Amino acid sequence: MNRFQRTIVAGATLALSLTSVQADHHLSVHYEGKSGPGKGKHIVLVSGDEEYRSEECLPMIGRILSEHHGFNCTVLFSVNDKGEIDPNNQKSVTNAKAMDSADLIIIALRFRNWPDEDMKHFVDAYHRGVPIIGLRTSTHAFQLRQGSYRDFNSFGKKVLGEGWVSHWGHHKREGCRGVVEDDNKDHPILKGATDVFADSDTYEAYPPKDATILMRGVVTKSLKPDSAPVEGKKKKNRATGQVENVNDPAMPVAWTRELKNPKGKTNRLFCTTMGAATDFKSEGLRRMVVNGVFWGLGMEDKINGKANVTLIGNYKPSFYSFNGFKKGVKPSDHK
Repeated sequence: MNRFQRTIVAGATLALSLTSVQADHHLSVHYEGKSGPGKGKHIVLVSGDEEYRSEECLPMIGRILSEHHGFNCTVLFSVNDKGEIDPNNQKSVTNAKAMDSADLIIIALRFRNWPDEDMKHFVDAYHRGVPIIGLRTSTHAFQLRQGSYRDFNSFGKKVLGEGWVSHWGHHKREGCRGVVEDDNKDHPILKGATDVFADSDTYEAYPPKDATILMRGVVTKSLKPDSAPVEGKKKKNRATGQVENVNDPAMPVAWTRELKNPKGKTNRLFCTTMGAATDFKSEGLRRMVVNGVFWGLGMEDKINGKANVTLIGNYKPSFYSFNGFKKGVKPSDHK
């Protein structure tokens, strides 16, 4: 093969590779809603974190919202150049255009570095006043290193109500039991959200004064749901500088805000620092997130504390860890 022929072959190979990457860029999974109060509403669930297996739990939540409650749900992923789910690819989000028609967005993101053409769809949805639910590491959803939207690196702190601070419990050894904030016990999101337990530890968090704290996370001695609270453990509170008992008071782990954005629209926001895939074995946590969807959409009248959150299919989430995602899985495998 001469040089000219090699050049032609190399060019063709590159073109095919680029076409493949561009096609993979639009990979997502859509669940068409059946009958239910959510009929006609579009929920977009955006996965993309390296540790807590959002690529496993968000399809599960999408199926619950679709089959039990009638919402149309689209789940987006991070993928590699083979079209396989790869949470380590911080620049990837598939089918970002789906957010253009979103009535509500659920994010489970960590330090994403999306290009402007993808970031724009999220920013535009936020500016439209679309309600947003942030799970676990969404407090530090973005770490943009280029482009026009680097101010969104503070989205967690400024919008959801907190950024990354620290682990308040001992990571992978101490769990988190959700305890309802007594002053707000009648909030609709809390209806039926009982026995909430997360085996991901409690985050240190200081939501702003305009946040409505719904639940605090008691640090437990182990990752077992019946574990007792830790006693006598002290840590330095970064907000006050004081050393205090970790469970007195316990850190906020779920709260809401209603915040006017720079375009003058008000977003309903629900944030919980729980949200590992294994956390969603808790029926109470699943119900709290489903209630959060109805609250975000202004459909509080549909919340009765009995929302069907029965798992669909065989949900066996992977334990959280970096590089612990299942290799070779494509978005279509979640259909």
